[in-house]
Amino acid sequence: MAMLDFCPNDDELATLALASPFAFGIYQKQPSQIGAFLGRFGFDKSLDRAVFDGLIREFVVMCAGMSGVGYDDAKQDDKKRDTAQITDDIQDVDRSYYGADESAVMQAMRELRTMLMVKWIWQDALGVISLEHLTTELSSFADACVCFAKNYAWHETTKRYGIPMTSGVYLTQTDTNSKNTKNTKNIKTMPDEFAVIAMGKLGAKELNLSSDIDLIFVHMGAGDTDVSEQGKKSVENQKFMTTLGRMIIRLLNDHSEHGFVFRVDMRLRPWGDGSPLIMSLSALQKYFNQHGRTWERFAWLKARVVNTVSTPFANELLAVINNFVYRYYIDYTAFLALREMKTLIMAQQAQRQDADNVKLGVGGIRDIEFIAQAFLLIYGGHHVALGKLSSCLDVLSMLGELNYLDDDECTKLMDAYRFLRRLEHAIQARHDEQTQRLPMGDELVAIAQVLGFDGVSEFLTVLDSHRQHVSTPFDRMVTDRQRPTQSLGEMAQMACTLQQLLSADSLALLDEFWRSKLVGGLKPDAKARLDEAYPILIHALCHHAKSDGAERADDAVPRLITLLESICRRSIYLVMMAENPNATMGLIPMLSASPWIAREIALHPMLLDDFLQQRYLHLPDKMELTDILRQQLLRVLPFDDEQYLSAIRTFKKSQVLAVATADILGLRHIMKVSDSLTFIAEVVLSSALSRAYDELVAKYGHPLRANGMITDEMACGFAVIGYGKLGGIEMSYASDLDVVFLHDISEAADTVGKNVRPISGMKFASRLVQKVITYLTTQTRDGRAYELDMRLRPSGNAGVMVVSVQGFDGYQRDKAWAWEHQALVRARGIAGDKTVLDAFDHTRHQILTTNRDAKQIRQNVISMRQKMKEHLGSKSNQANKHGVVQPFHIKQDFGGLIDIEFLAQFMVLTHAHAHPNLAIWSDNVRIFEEVAKAGLWSDDWCDRLTQAYLALRKTTHELALSEKQAVVDDDSWQQIRAFVCGVWGEVIGE
Repeated sequence: MAMLDFCPNDDELATLALASPFAFGIYQKQPSQIGAFLGRFGFDKSLDRAVFDGLIREFVVMCAGMSGVGYDDAKQDDKKRDTAQITDDIQDVDRSYYGADESAVMQAMRELRTMLMVKWIWQDALGVISLEHLTTELSSFADACVCFAKNYAWHETTKRYGIPMTSGVYLTQTDTNSKNTKNTKNIKTMPDEFAVIAMGKLGAKELNLSSDIDLIFVHMGAGDTDVSEQGKKSVENQKFMTTLGRMIIRLLNDHSEHGFVFRVDMRLRPWGDGSPLIMSLSALQKYFNQHGRTWERFAWLKARVVNTVSTPFANELLAVINNFVYRYYIDYTAFLALREMKTLIMAQQAQRQDADNVKLGVGGIRDIEFIAQAFLLIYGGHHVALGKLSSCLDVLSMLGELNYLDDDECTKLMDAYRFLRRLEHAIQARHDEQTQRLPMGDELVAIAQVLGFDGVSEFLTVLDSHRQHVSTPFDRMVTDRQRPTQSLGEMAQMACTLQQLLSADSLALLDEFWRSKLVGGLKPDAKARLDEAYPILIHALCHHAKSDGAERADDAVPRLITLLESICRRSIYLVMMAENPNATMGLIPMLSASPWIAREIALHPMLLDDFLQQRYLHLPDKMELTDILRQQLLRVLPFDDEQYLSAIRTFKKSQVLAVATADILGLRHIMKVSDSLTFIAEVVLSSALSRAYDELVAKYGHPLRANGMITDEMACGFAVIGYGKLGGIEMSYASDLDVVFLHDISEAADTVGKNVRPISGMKFASRLVQKVITYLTTQTRDGRAYELDMRLRPSGNAGVMVVSVQGFDGYQRDKAWAWEHQALVRARGIAGDKTVLDAFDHTRHQILTTNRDAKQIRQNVISMRQKMKEHLGSKSNQANKHGVVQPFHIKQDFGGLIDIEFLAQFMVLTHAHAHPNLAIWSDNVRIFEEVAKAGLWSDDWCDRLTQAYLALRKTTHELALSEKQAVVDDDSWQQIRAFVCGVWGEVIGE
């Protein structure tokens, strides 16, 4: 046995201790086990997929205590039995390892991973393994783990549900001996298949020491499981595959006392987080055809199916991916998107000033990968050999052969890549952390020594040299600029045109700006960028003055100057303008149309990027918004409230700006605009509730539900109910959030958890609500996210901040005022625990469908309407004796929005007991649709009220963007007001 054990000398031990306190600590705790393992698989042996498959099975047998070849047995007489023979022996063991306990499987893969990590870190530190061999072995081990986890999960899931079946269509040839050969379709039922697609570094077989593995799950198609044994429950394939996928993730990703195998990241799947965990092949193809974006083509360049699937399924899957990623011709359409991606990378680098990040900093690994993948995306479909590659080094080598890169540049990029990746490994090896940031002090000294340098200074000199070799070709990538649709002409000619179009005041402002100390004091680079962007802006002013009038252009000038003053010293934004002249042309009309947009962009120039990228052309739905915010929050640490507040405010501002731009340009109907504004608020509220719950749980433990069950992040026991415009899906730019917080926890029971300070459920609930309020309403330099109004909670300002679902139900039945039932019409569950939301929906439906006295409802509605008019309406809303129209408050005056809303609420409260569908919806438009369907009003009435309501709402949006009060004096509203008042008189009677 001693002959087989690895016995390191003092220098080798010192090297490991220097390179990785993590690995050295493991060795010190398990010297005999590590020594025995390395005795079998020493530094001079290359490990391949077959070896890893055998090792996983061996460790499962050992950890599960099964009969067969064990760890000690496999070590016997290594001189007689080499690695291949050991693997063959393991494969002969009874296949009962797929029936092992899940905890044993998890332990086995984690213990094996720990031993392999020591081996790889030691090899890398000693310099006895090349970068390519190391990343290949890491990737092969990941492949083996993924496949074993998939097979184990498949075995367990089929035991529970049976075999999933689906229908497949195959083309077969008939009349093969005839000149008229035909293809016919054969449809047959077959077992469904599950493909694990590796993305990113695993997809390219470039995994590093502490990489995540990016995975996507795809199955063949819809169907149900075939139940051949009594007791099994047949389920749809989607549920089967989702259960299977979750088990795979759990086996690999979950932390235990034995550590983890790989962190699993599923965010690259279509629609990202919040979307189904797995999708069918046809759904994937539909997504690519309808929604796939260039950055996703970029990501799918490295896609690779890890596990074995049937040839027909593999061929179909490969065809779908390749058709999405590549174009047969040279893909010039990708240049703009790649240029935008490059600009974004540069902007992020400029904002972070992150020189210590060897991946994301200037001249880092990401820049090299961008160069390789940009060429691959543009030319990969044209050059078949190039399109078959995915690893960065292979692509760079082929680009050199195809003369897209000269030999010297290609060599320097490949050398830089190897150096930076070895440096990345050295950083990550120290503490088994996923980081690419250079450490400080003694940690940096140790890394320099491990990489073979005498000191930090020498190391940094070489690092800077490699980065320079990367940044030069990166800066040159996709530099062909977008050509403006409108010819710029000569600057002198445009200046002459402006003299004729703009007012003297506007011309004086432009001249004053150009001669200002700010412009005169700019650094040469910034001044050059201003010189490049300024003609585009002047041309846009000329064009706007000609097409929309000099007065509108005059409105834009001071706002443009304010914007330029805010970005001149952050000249990356001037580069964005110059790189996107057509989008910049649209900036001037926006500044002219909305002082609100102008102010927001000037105060927060990062929003300019969203505008110039023309993100307003696609307004994300709620699922997409959720994923966007989730990605922006990845860098926010737990308990770092300052970063979190900044992140949600930035998210809200950028998304609302896109909506406002689409609104002004007339690209979206008013209802779609309100939908988007409401979705943004819902996503922010949901995020705030989730974060508040997680942070309080970390401090105090989990509260108990009213039924005694422990809450968790999926069923937290809390929910947010939206009222008013939020509840009615009718948010505007200036809307507050009217909310009520409900819970279903035991208020008296203490929270539970390890190493926490228990508190009562009531205290937990109060602190959670207060934290959510703080997140949303705290004034920061970026302003408030939202204003919250909680006066609609039970007992109003005198009531508690959060109430139980039972308390809410009892209050609505026994104590609520009539106006509170009116408000309930426009209430809707927004975020939180589904059980709590369902309880609210039940209460709401029960209350709204109660049979009430119509006369009493009329009196209540009239009384409330009169009070609102007296307190909030304008002083007069009738024409005077001279025929001059007095101010009309669009919302509060008679014939305005409130009257229409009250009419909808009156109809629900009066008739929902007989027509329950009236109580389904919280928005007025669909309530009027139900009123028409029920035959309570004529279709003409309902349609005219709906159109009046939408017209009034659209005007409130326009006034908000113009920073004006919701008061008009245009007599064109008199016809609408007269109609609304007429309906009010006939229905309510006063």
